[in-house]
Amino acid sequence: MPTGYAAPPLNSIISQIDGEHPPVWSDPEGSARGYKLEPLFASVPKAAKQDKALYALLALVDAIRDGRARERKLAAEHLHQLLRERHAAA
Repeated sequence: MPTGYAAPPLNSIISQIDGEHPPVWSDPEGSARGYKLEPLFASVPKAAKQDKALYALLALVDAIRDGRARERKLAAEHLHQLLRERHAAA
């Protein structure tokens, strides 16, 4: 299951370099190939499949954990914006 820059919302902004393996969470039902990035918890892939908003948040956290400088910056900006929107809606 793609994560980090390879998952929404960053995958619409950051293009994958040809031949580069994207970060993925292990998922026996998944078809994505890449290098394994250990999720924060073992239940993350299952939970992310059930909640697209959670998936986006967790993928952004992974981009901050594992990404290059540009990916980390974009992920932090997106995460900040999403959290600000959720706080305003509450």
